[in-house]
Amino acid sequence: MYEELLQRRLGSYELVTSLRPLQLVSRLSLDVTIVDQAPIVDLEVLPLRGEKITAKSEVPITTAVTNENNVWKVTFSPNIVQQAKISTNGVLGDFVIRYDVQRDTGIGDIQVLNGHFVHYFAPKDLPVVPKNVVFVIDSSASMLGKKMRQTKDALFTILRDLRPADHFNFISFSNRVKVWQPDGLVLATPLNIRDAKKFIYTLIPNGGTNIDGAIQTGSALLRDYLSDPDTGPNSVSLIIFLTDGRPTIGETQSASILGNTRSAVQEKFCIFTIGIGNDVDYRLLELMALENCGMTRRISEEANASAMLKGFYSEIGTPLLSDIRINYTQNSVGYVTQSLFTNYFNGSEIVVAGKLTDRSAESLHVQVTASNNDRLITMETVVPLRRLQAETEKHVKAATAVVGSGVTQGWGSSLGSVAADFVQRVWGFLSVKEGLRARLRSRSSREREEQTQQATNLSLTFRFLTPLTHMVLDQPHPLTQASVAPPTPGAASPANELPAADDESPQKPDGNLSGPVSSLSSRTGKAESEPLRKSISISKTSADGDPHFVVEFPLSKLTVCFNINGEPGDVLRLVSDHRYSGVTVNGRLVGAPAPPGSHKKQRTYFSSVAVVMDRPHRAYIEVTPTKVILDGRDRIVLPCHATAAVDSDRLSVAVVGGANVTVTVGGNISFVILLHRYKNPSPYQRDHLGFYIGNSAGLSPRCHGLLGQFLHEEVGVAPLPALPAPGDAGDLNPTAFLKVKERSVPVVRKSRRIYGGKQSVDCWFARNNAEKLIDGRYEDYVTAHLFDTGNTNNA
Repeated sequence: MYEELLQRRLGSYELVTSLRPLQLVSRLSLDVTIVDQAPIVDLEVLPLRGEKITAKSEVPITTAVTNENNVWKVTFSPNIVQQAKISTNGVLGDFVIRYDVQRDTGIGDIQVLNGHFVHYFAPKDLPVVPKNVVFVIDSSASMLGKKMRQTKDALFTILRDLRPADHFNFISFSNRVKVWQPDGLVLATPLNIRDAKKFIYTLIPNGGTNIDGAIQTGSALLRDYLSDPDTGPNSVSLIIFLTDGRPTIGETQSASILGNTRSAVQEKFCIFTIGIGNDVDYRLLELMALENCGMTRRISEEANASAMLKGFYSEIGTPLLSDIRINYTQNSVGYVTQSLFTNYFNGSEIVVAGKLTDRSAESLHVQVTASNNDRLITMETVVPLRRLQAETEKHVKAATAVVGSGVTQGWGSSLGSVAADFVQRVWGFLSVKEGLRARLRSRSSREREEQTQQATNLSLTFRFLTPLTHMVLDQPHPLTQASVAPPTPGAASPANELPAADDESPQKPDGNLSGPVSSLSSRTGKAESEPLRKSISISKTSADGDPHFVVEFPLSKLTVCFNINGEPGDVLRLVSDHRYSGVTVNGRLVGAPAPPGSHKKQRTYFSSVAVVMDRPHRAYIEVTPTKVILDGRDRIVLPCHATAAVDSDRLSVAVVGGANVTVTVGGNISFVILLHRYKNPSPYQRDHLGFYIGNSAGLSPRCHGLLGQFLHEEVGVAPLPALPAPGDAGDLNPTAFLKVKERSVPVVRKSRRIYGGKQSVDCWFARNNAEKLIDGRYEDYVTAHLFDTGNTNNA
C-alpha cells in the first residue's frame, strides 16, 4: 500500500503500474478503481509502456473499462498464453491509465477536511504567452551515435512547434562553445527555422564538456536580448540545457558552476535541464534548475530519448501565465505551501495546501493574480468553507466505501484512515518537498541543518519515506503503529486510558507532576529518543472538570473557586497576554448530559486547549485527549498515549503518556494539561482536559483571561455582619465578602478536588458564573475560535 500525488502534465494525469513479475505466472490480475470528487473525463488505457515489448501499439489484451456514477473501474487479467504474446520473460512493462478531471475554470477547486485545505488551480483557454528560448545542446564525443540522433530528431520536431511570436537561438558545446546566431535571439519565422535545422543537422559530436562556458554564453544571450528596449516585457524567457556527461573542460567544480550560473541568470529567466544516460551529473543539473526556477528531467540510457525530449518540451512549450500569486484571507490560514510561481504552463496544475487557523470561519476569500501577455489577470472568489467541508467528507466516505470493498481484507481500515486525512497529508507531502528543495538550495551548513531537521520532522510525523528517513522492517509486534518516542525502559508507564474522573490519579497529590519524559530528536535518516526524567511543580490555579476554576493567591494565602456554565462549542479565553509576553491560552468546551439527580441540565468540559505563542515567531500548540499538534516552522503530531518531548529555542512540549502534557515557553512560563480519559465512559462522561498554570513568572502584570487576570492580584476576605438564621440553607447563602479590585464579591466556603481528584482544597466560592469576581461577564471571554489572540477589554 502506498500513496502518490499524481502530477498533471499535458492536460491529464497518468496512473502507472509496473507489471514485471519476471516470469510467466498462472494468475495475473490488475484491478484499478478511480474515484474523484470532480467529474472524471477522457479516461483511456494506453499501450503497455516499456522496452523490448513485441506487442502492437494497442490497448492491452483483456483490458475492460466500466464507469458508473463517476466511479471508473479498469481490469487487466491476461492468462499465460496472452502474457507470452506480450513478453516471454515476464516483463510486461508499465500499465498506464490516463485521465483528466473537470476543474473550475476560474479560481480552481478547493477541498476542505479536518482543518486543512488543498487548492487545485489549472486554468485553460488563455492566450499563449510568447517565449524567448535558448537551446544549449551538448555536442561532446560522448553524445556520438544514438544519443545525438535522437536529440536531433527531437529538436527538429520542437522547431516545428515554435510559434510565430517566439524568439529563439541555439548553442552547441564541447571543448568550445558555438552560437548559431551570435547577434542574439531571432524570431521564429519559416526562414529562421529552416536555417536552425541546418545548424542542428551539421552537429558532429567530439571533444570534452564545457558546461560552465555554455551556460554563461546562453545566459549572456538572453540578458542582452531582455535588456534591449525593443524587447516586449510580457514574455517568458528560459534556457533549455541538455547534456549526457559531467564537466571536463573549463570550470569543473559544481559549486563554482552553480555560483556562476546564479550570477549570470540574475533571476531574470529560468533554466530547464535534461540529463541523458548514466554518466550525467544529475545532482548538478537538479540544483541548476532548482536554483533558477526551472525543472529537470532524467532520461535513462535505455529510454527513447527523442520521445521524452519532445514530451518535456511540450510541457513547457506553452506558457499561459507568469508571476502567479495566490492569496488567502489573512489570519484565516497558516503554514501555506508555495503560493508564488514564476510560470504556469498549459496542461499542468498548481497545487497549494495549508491549514485553516480559524475553523469557525464561514468563508475564505481567495485571490489569484498573474500576468498574461500585456494583461494583468485577477481572479477572486469567496469560498463557503462549511459546505466544502461537508462535500469533502461525503466524498471521502463514499469513495472509501467503494474502493475499500475491493481491497484485500485488513487493508480497509488503513485505507479509511489515510482517506480521512488525505488533505492534511497532501499538505504534509508538499511541505516535505519544499523542505527538501530548500535543503538543496541552502548556502550554509547551519541553514542546511535547519532545513534537514524540519523536513525530517515532517517526514516522521506523516511516516513518509524520503531521502532523510529510513523504512525499518521489524518482527510482528502487538502495536499496530510504531511509537514516536517509546517510554523509558524500567519506568512505570501510565495506562493508555484513565479511569473515571473521580478515580483519576495524574501523578502525585502534592502538586508535583513527575513521570518519564522522552526527548524527541530528529536526525538525518533516523529518529532517536534520549530518556530523561523531569519534575514539574504546578500551582492550584486551574480549570478542570465541569469546568471548575480554582485561583490560588499565594500572597493573600487564599484560594478562590468558581464555575463557568458555558455552552458546548464555546471557546473560553483562559490566559490573554498576547501584547506583552506573546502568549494566549484558549479552551474549547464539549457538552455532556447531566447525571441523574443533578440540578444541571448539562455538563461542559474542555475538549481541547490551544496555546498560541507569537515570539520569536508564531507557533500553535493544540492539545486534545488523544494528540498534541505543534504548528510552527514545521508541524509535528504527538500521540498522547506515548511519552515524548519536543524542544526548540523558546518552546518545549513534553508528553507523559496517558497522563499530562507540559508546555513551556521561554523557560519562565509553563502550563500543565491533564489528560482525563475514560475506559468505559457512561453516557454523561466525556474524555476531557484539565488546565493548570505551572509557572507564570513570564506573564506580564497586564495579563488577562478567566485565570490570567488574577495572577498578579491580591485579595482579602471580610465576614458578613450576621450569619444565616438557624434552619436556613447556610451552605447556599454567602458567609463572607471577597475584596477583589475594589469590588465586594459574596462568597461561601467550599471544598474542591484538584489534580484529578487526588487532592482537596478549601476555597471561597463565587456563584453566578463568577459575577463581580471576574472583569465584566463570562460571555466577554468567549472567543471566535481556538487560536484567536484578540485582546480582552481589561475593565
